[in-house]
Amino acid sequence: MCGIAGIYNRVTNRPIDPSILKRMSGSLRHRGPDEEGFHTSGSIGLAHSRLSIIDLSGGIQPIYNEDKTVCVIFNGEIFNYVELREVLQSKGHRFYTHTDTEVIVHLYEEHGKDFLQHLNGQFAISLWDEKRNELMLARDRVGIRPLFYSVLDDGTFLFGSEMKALFCHPDLQAEIDPSGLDQIFTLWVNIPPRTVFKDVKELAPGHFITVSPEKIETRQYWKLQYPDQGAYEDKPLSYYTEQLRELLYDAVTLRLRADVPVASYLSGGLDSSIISTLVKKYHNNDLITFSVAFKDTEFDERSYQMEMVNHLNTDHRIIEANYDTIGKAFSDVVRYAEKPMIRTAPSPLYLLSGLVRQDNIKVVLTGEGADEIFGGYNIFKEDKIRRFWAAKPESKMRPLLLSTLYPYISRDSRASSFWQSFFKKGLTDTANVFYSHLLRWGNTSHIKRFFTNQYRELFDEDQLFQDLHQYTDPDIRRWHPLCRAQYLEMSLFMSGYLLSSQGDRMMMGHSVEGRFPFLDHRVVEFANTLPPKYKINSLNEKYILKQTYKDLLPNSITERAKQPYRAPISQCFVATPESIDSSLLSRESIEEFGYFDPKKVEILLNKATGKNLGERDEMSLVGIVSTQLLHHHFIKSPKNICDPI
Repeated sequence: MCGIAGIYNRVTNRPIDPSILKRMSGSLRHRGPDEEGFHTSGSIGLAHSRLSIIDLSGGIQPIYNEDKTVCVIFNGEIFNYVELREVLQSKGHRFYTHTDTEVIVHLYEEHGKDFLQHLNGQFAISLWDEKRNELMLARDRVGIRPLFYSVLDDGTFLFGSEMKALFCHPDLQAEIDPSGLDQIFTLWVNIPPRTVFKDVKELAPGHFITVSPEKIETRQYWKLQYPDQGAYEDKPLSYYTEQLRELLYDAVTLRLRADVPVASYLSGGLDSSIISTLVKKYHNNDLITFSVAFKDTEFDERSYQMEMVNHLNTDHRIIEANYDTIGKAFSDVVRYAEKPMIRTAPSPLYLLSGLVRQDNIKVVLTGEGADEIFGGYNIFKEDKIRRFWAAKPESKMRPLLLSTLYPYISRDSRASSFWQSFFKKGLTDTANVFYSHLLRWGNTSHIKRFFTNQYRELFDEDQLFQDLHQYTDPDIRRWHPLCRAQYLEMSLFMSGYLLSSQGDRMMMGHSVEGRFPFLDHRVVEFANTLPPKYKINSLNEKYILKQTYKDLLPNSITERAKQPYRAPISQCFVATPESIDSSLLSRESIEEFGYFDPKKVEILLNKATGKNLGERDEMSLVGIVSTQLLHHHFIKSPKNICDPI
């Protein structure tokens, strides 16, 4: 895992200033602390910060083809590089390293831009073709590794693994984009290519971009696809479980390729338990596992974690997060994530990756992706229940099913009445392609009430949904409702939040590479063909996963109720105010930064002190804190963002 950055003076043809390139690389040192590498030639400059994992001594980037007319730097791993190398050598290509990076240049020689179809990996690639005077950038299929770019007024093209690298160029200053904030405080994420910063764009998952003096062109090379509703094969469950065992076994095997030790996260949930079990049973009897626990028992899952540790007999290490440590880490979390948030959940994961690195581990396998592709989230079951209810909107019995997902609904009659009214909003609008997520987005939008009236005037909900429709695959209307919900979760939330703010950024903040077997594109494509009944059977989520691996796991793990990963919020900022710079929430700072209404923020903080915050207010508090921190790091103190933490 690494950091990449570059400058292409495509119009001016000015020579590259090495000092700027050096600053851009330095800002990414946390992603690659082991080595730096540079390529400059005329108007192109490439920079690479390396975290050495494969071919420790010989894999220094940039990597070239035989005549050095093709140059590549990349962030990530090509897991099938061994097989690709053998094929390429049989066709006459000569290799001078043993690194996975080198297969990229030779695949490009062999297949042109179609080389991406041959890769099984997680990557952000920058490839310079000297003969064509063309730069190509590509991002992996599901968006595991980030990639950002900007085009300056004079046509200069900048790119980097993180946005902070772009701001190290003297001609690009960080400025918050109100439309970017509007998207995050509605959808939780930005819709690519928009980011929270003006003039900075994100390359969408499954896309590549080519840059030449004449033009800049973006193309899609892979997308999520599902069968048309009613077009599923009528096969028994055993037909699919056998395929899943083979695919996931191979996905895990490929992701254990490394010249350094590979460990595993073990959260106590089904997904990480499956991955750790496959590694321990078939590959590594000395497996090291890691988990995060919480001092607050409401969020703690260590009993399940220790049950799996004892079941597998792994060498387990654990870190306990509390209000103070979560709050204190949050400033670094925002600086690494480069966006506002509505959850503190990334903080414990940042602390966990610190423990991993402290124990001299560079690579961990995790269970991310299983909930999205196999139907594990409550939002999928909620969609199913609401559609069932919508068929008979006046039914008194059908909405009671919601209490199986959210037990608090049935605690008393007033609560039940409130929540039934809440879930009934837009109940019969089932033809809306965003039906599954509209309630969540409406709930999140509560945060926007805390902005000043002047700033809220900059928001445009019509434009937001126009951008969303433009980004959404039009085929979505032909898919089963579960697949529609899964598509939205994977194409937006998974790549824009889960794999970013909770994944890549929190791991790379401590120079740790995460690998995700469930997100092997072959596993994703297989899961997308599954009949919905094998994903959610009645209201039993991830049914096929449980059936496939029930012989390898304790019953208590396969049969436990789904517990979403969460972390405490208001206690981390109000109960321990020293955890962040309290001046950021002062009336003076709120007024100076200009986003939020000071009176409304003061009321919210007083309410939090009295421990009277509901879920929407908790999200609002995190949104305010993280936006203030983002402004502090990137706008008020811009000189600091190019300095390694």
